[in-house]
Amino acid sequence: MTSTPMADLWPTLPGADTRPEAAYRLLQAAVESFAERGFHATTTRDIATAAGMSPAALYIHYQSKAALLAEISQAGHAATLALVREAVSGEGGPVERMRRLVEQFTAWHARARTVGRVVNYELHALPEDAYAVVAALRLDIEREVSALIGQGATAGDFQVSEVRTAARAVTSLGIDVSRWYTDRSTETPEELGRRYGELVLRMLGARI
Repeated sequence: MTSTPMADLWPTLPGADTRPEAAYRLLQAAVESFAERGFHATTTRDIATAAGMSPAALYIHYQSKAALLAEISQAGHAATLALVREAVSGEGGPVERMRRLVEQFTAWHARARTVGRVVNYELHALPEDAYAVVAALRLDIEREVSALIGQGATAGDFQVSEVRTAARAVTSLGIDVSRWYTDRSTETPEELGRRYGELVLRMLGARI
């Protein structure tokens, strides 16, 4: 399984500069294990062993495997929200910004596919309080995309019957990339992003 770009997710978290190296190893091992086996089939022993540690050592840094999943899910969604906000607030009209958003959103889910599979397909396993945090992040992502589509519709650039449904379709396309993309895929993440960008614009009725 391809290595997950963990450094892209955690450097900006509070206290990241003092986080023990062992905690990073546990996060990496948890991502790989959850993606391969699923949350419920993964044991704390699986995670600790993959990190080169004893099962007891895991509890020095995390109370449970659920705590690991919560941090991974929150960091992954926060990174995605930051990407979306940057694209939406960039230069250009709605068509240009939507193309850029989809290209970057798709490429991210291809490159960080291991994290993407965990944060999007293990939501049901999150504790209630952690799920609430992640649900809020997901709603913020949807709102950003919806707002951009709404701007495009108002300007006559997009032809959509229901903005929220269109926004969900846009994000779902990119998210699903993390499920099927592999090292054997014939397109690079950037190539796939460009093709998805054009596809989404056509789906939204833009003239390109």
